[in-house]
Amino acid sequence: MVTLLGCGTCHTDGALTGNANSKFLLAGSNTGIATSNPLKSAKPGIVFPPNLTPDPTTGLGNWSETDIVLMLRAGEDRHGIRQSAVMPWAAYAQLSDQDARAIAHYLKRLAPVQHQVPTRVREGQASDKPHVYFGVYQKP
Repeated sequence: MVTLLGCGTCHTDGALTGNANSKFLLAGSNTGIATSNPLKSAKPGIVFPPNLTPDPTTGLGNWSETDIVLMLRAGEDRHGIRQSAVMPWAAYAQLSDQDARAIAHYLKRLAPVQHQVPTRVREGQASDKPHVYFGVYQKP
């Protein structure tokens, strides 16, 4: 299911720029995804796909499988905070209970990879981090 949904496309460092680093499979990305319209904002909001491995400090190590299912299906983190629409949780809301739990179970059993991704950049703030606009790579 993780492969079918393409999770590694965003959550693997280098994958968004065509140079995936297999050592960081599902461990988050240092390349961000712009959340603002590039025609309206020269300084977009940028989110960085997080680490999905069970690393306790940089990943999902402190998340329960139920927390992960909530994120997948409702777009809310374990503190009830709604996540960016860049994460296609609205489509994943249609996952069966069995499939959503299978994804959570799989993620919790990956080898932990310590990899801290950059902090989200708010629209209007300058960033020196690389990011993509709707699939077009932009250097900082």
